[in-house]
Amino acid sequence: MTDAARIVIVGAGPAGVRAAETLVAAGLRPLVLDEQSRCGGQVYRQPAAGAGFERSKRTLYGFEAAKAHALHSTMAALLPHIDYQSDTLVWDCEARNGQGGRLVALHDAREQNVPFSHLILATGATDRVLPIPGWTLPGVYTLGGAQTALKAQGCAIGSQIVFAGTGPLLYLVAYQYAKAGARVAAVLDTSPLAAQARALPKLARQPATLAKGLYYVGWLQAHGVRIERNVTLERVHGERSVTGLAWRRTDAGNGDQAIAETIRCDALALGFGLRPETQLADIAGCSFRFDDTTQCWLPERDAAGRSSIAGIYLAGDGAGIAGADAAELAGRRAALAVLEDLQCEASPDAHREEAASLERALKRIAVFRSGLEAAFPPPFGRAASWPDDTIVCRCEQIDAGTLRRCVRAGDATEINRLKALTRVGMGRCQGRMCGEAALALIAYETDRSMQTVGRLRAQAPVKPIPLAAALGDAALAAIPEHARDE
Repeated sequence: MTDAARIVIVGAGPAGVRAAETLVAAGLRPLVLDEQSRCGGQVYRQPAAGAGFERSKRTLYGFEAAKAHALHSTMAALLPHIDYQSDTLVWDCEARNGQGGRLVALHDAREQNVPFSHLILATGATDRVLPIPGWTLPGVYTLGGAQTALKAQGCAIGSQIVFAGTGPLLYLVAYQYAKAGARVAAVLDTSPLAAQARALPKLARQPATLAKGLYYVGWLQAHGVRIERNVTLERVHGERSVTGLAWRRTDAGNGDQAIAETIRCDALALGFGLRPETQLADIAGCSFRFDDTTQCWLPERDAAGRSSIAGIYLAGDGAGIAGADAAELAGRRAALAVLEDLQCEASPDAHREEAASLERALKRIAVFRSGLEAAFPPPFGRAASWPDDTIVCRCEQIDAGTLRRCVRAGDATEINRLKALTRVGMGRCQGRMCGEAALALIAYETDRSMQTVGRLRAQAPVKPIPLAAALGDAALAAIPEHARDE
């Protein structure tokens, strides 16, 4: 069976690298496809080759420098033993249950068909974005985008920056910017401090991780960075670019709302936690379930990472947000599942013992992650007060009022019906940025849960690709020049 196996890993972050390492140790040679130019994923992202500057790992990754170095070194050692292709966007997946399938990828502006017998999806996560009036102005970035600019390009997104939203990434990126010498005007957290305090017993299950989070907050405060919690983000001000952010604090004791205050800034980093990149799993036909803890749809998987489609395995944040440490563990566990299914384990007893240990560790981290979700809940309830002219789907310029009118008319009480009628989620991002916001709005307008209003189904391509790659040069040449422009 191993002679016929073609194992493909999508993603070279913590999960993908550790999966590849486990397979190579068993004598297999996987193919690793990565969208980035260098391994590491988002959390251990490296500057692009030839970026023209050098920064130490301690500067780039702080407390995680040793982990980043270990992952990068592991990948370097693996290169002679794997097939590795960077700068490769996998944008479609066809799977036959238990009979392999093929990926469609884009590399060097050319389409590639990549067959597989076994597929490990380690696709990572992206920012969870919820709209506020003015969030489409130039100068507004996601937290992940701001972090990428700092890590990969060695630059800040502005000269006076506000970090707003919620989640541990909010404080981490603000700390990274301030530590690098950028001027951080404020950190505005929509979650109340009381929620974070209530979550402490679960957060204490990972004391080292909790200590790092508390350190970031303490460091920011000690260096004069203003931190406000339990805030409502009112509006991003500016005409051609960001000039300020209006916000207000809500008194948790009596519900009275404070008068809005505006902080001047020329850049805003915005994010409300992370959401898994599940599009390839969806296109492949994997079953999904609604996760009440994270309030999002996740692909179903067993403790080993097996999806509902035989031969497809899920690992890391692309299957459910759990962080880099859990991603490394899940990558190893998914690779062991591949070895089990291939029946090519050299030491099955040792593998079973390792698998059980990995699963126990992942369960412990899951308790901690449930504490984080409770401490930093995304403000989906704000959908009720988004002004009608607030852009929800920036790709198609669909505002909240358009969606509300459609729902109130009774034409759309399910997310895919709303998509068909309004084009929300049909643009360049394929709903990756606006899908959860649209779900929240329908749920409020129909007085139903986000689970009951459905799931925005993914479509290929999962990200924008050139027309030539989709059609092929011959087909493109047959299209008149003026029609191509249209």
